[in-house]
Amino acid sequence: MRIKVIINAGGGSVKGEDVTERLTEAFARHGVTASVAQVEGAELRQAVETALGEPWDGIVVGGGDGTIGTSAGLVAGSGRPFGVLPLGTRNHFAKDLGLPLEVEDAVAVIAAGHLQSIDVARINDRIFINNATVGLYADIVRWREYEQSRLGLPKNPATVLATLRALWRFTRHRLTVRAEGWGERLRTPLVFIGNNLYSTSLPNPGRRCALDQGELCLCIARHHSRLAVVRMFVRALRGRLREDRDFEMRAVPEVEILSHRRKLSVTLDGEVLTMRAPLKCRSWPGALQVFAPENQGALPPEPPPGG
Repeated sequence: MRIKVIINAGGGSVKGEDVTERLTEAFARHGVTASVAQVEGAELRQAVETALGEPWDGIVVGGGDGTIGTSAGLVAGSGRPFGVLPLGTRNHFAKDLGLPLEVEDAVAVIAAGHLQSIDVARINDRIFINNATVGLYADIVRWREYEQSRLGLPKNPATVLATLRALWRFTRHRLTVRAEGWGERLRTPLVFIGNNLYSTSLPNPGRRCALDQGELCLCIARHHSRLAVVRMFVRALRGRLREDRDFEMRAVPEVEILSHRRKLSVTLDGEVLTMRAPLKCRSWPGALQVFAPENQGALPPEPPPGG
């Protein structure tokens, strides 16, 4: 196997470290020839596009969820095998894929060559692998990036400060949401769209039991006050969200979000973008071939939304 490995030099666990030699040797121990390139974030897209034009047996990307999401969006639909090295802070996608979080173990999974077809989701002309949000979370991410730039804070403290700022400026958005014969005009602080269904309860809050069901997880927050949203966040961290109290949840193939605003702030896999309304989102089943553990343990299935 000959693969191209592209590492985001600014990834959460590799900042300031040259990992090219270590990864080349790690793949070689499994009989895989790896050409490793460590690039700055702005060079990532070009590096992946170049690799797609070359005869590699797979394209492997290392970084956080934003890096993985951007790269997967370029590879999706190409039929080219895609690999993930979990080098970010939270690595949500790697966890849901069942990948080990130790780099050497993730290398072994890729070298084993087992492929799984999984879904991606498309919102307007952009692709995401985890989730997209409109509202409060987009505000938090935007403020977090501002605080990191202004004060040089690490990600977690900056997130705490950004959450406080976003709650202080608490905004409810006037939106019309349509999905599969259903539609509603509403005021809400948060709309969440997941690529496949998310668990909201213990023991796996915030995780997905499957990545190949061809559906979107549409969640709309019910709460209209700062205090109620803070309580919802606390319940989310404790895995105690409840559909009848905190949110409305639906499994749908497509979602459309309309707004009186011409543009909306949207987070895709943790990265904030400004997108033109209306937002049209749909699942793209089986679009991505990924290196995955052959016998990964599935999470317990969630009860059907509304069931």
